[in-house]
Amino acid sequence: MTTADDELVKFEAEGALPLPPATDEGFVENKGARIWYATYGAGPAVILLHGGLGNSGNWGYQVPALIEAGHRVVVIDSRGHGRSTRDDRPYTYHLMASDVLAVMDHAGIAEAAFIGWSDGACTSLILADQHPDRVCGVFFFACNMDPGGTKEFKMTPVIDRCFSRHRQDYQALSATPDQFEAFVGDVSKMMATEPNYSAEQLVGIKVPVSIVLGAHDEFIKPEHADYLTRTIPDAEFVLMPDVSHFAPLQQPDLFNREVRAFLDRIE
Repeated sequence: MTTADDELVKFEAEGALPLPPATDEGFVENKGARIWYATYGAGPAVILLHGGLGNSGNWGYQVPALIEAGHRVVVIDSRGHGRSTRDDRPYTYHLMASDVLAVMDHAGIAEAAFIGWSDGACTSLILADQHPDRVCGVFFFACNMDPGGTKEFKMTPVIDRCFSRHRQDYQALSATPDQFEAFVGDVSKMMATEPNYSAEQLVGIKVPVSIVLGAHDEFIKPEHADYLTRTIPDAEFVLMPDVSHFAPLQQPDLFNREVRAFLDRIE
């Protein structure tokens, strides 16, 4: 059992658990960026996409659990995040979705289940919409699909601790360690204006989807999660009690249990 870190005190100080030794890792060139990825284990592929401003190391509590469950686990640093680079073009979720597809092609992954967290959830659902033959299901945690789905931002101690960790990790991993503030500004511009999916587009999504939200999420309106569940065909809703936007770090055992239940449902 993993100790809870509800206030992210441990995460700010130490980060998540270190990722295990990779089976394969490297960079894939795509549209002006070098995208870092790593794979672990063997079995049906599961791709983990982290949230905005974070990096693949944020999945330290999930990767070992999924390896143990018999999966080939893939983590990817989104463009400009972690070890991945970017050029001067603006961030867009569709551009990041193309990066994921490039990694899948390079790694020989025909189809995968996606576990998406915040920005990573949006990227996963866009992939499911555009390339349903490559996506066997999306665990959509803590995100919106149009700008109306977000709450007014209010800083909290938990958000501040997470942001502090992101700053430390960016400075340690990035090829441009002195550009954190510009990085935050550019990602924030994307978050303020994207995604912009209509109800008609959501109705067209045909892969299995779980809409998952922490009961105390700081960013996403619960009524938006309900809307997504009602609009995406056959989507299910999962409410995680006693956690917020940072459930994979706050209560990993709870989060991993829901992920395994989702994977069992779609396999």
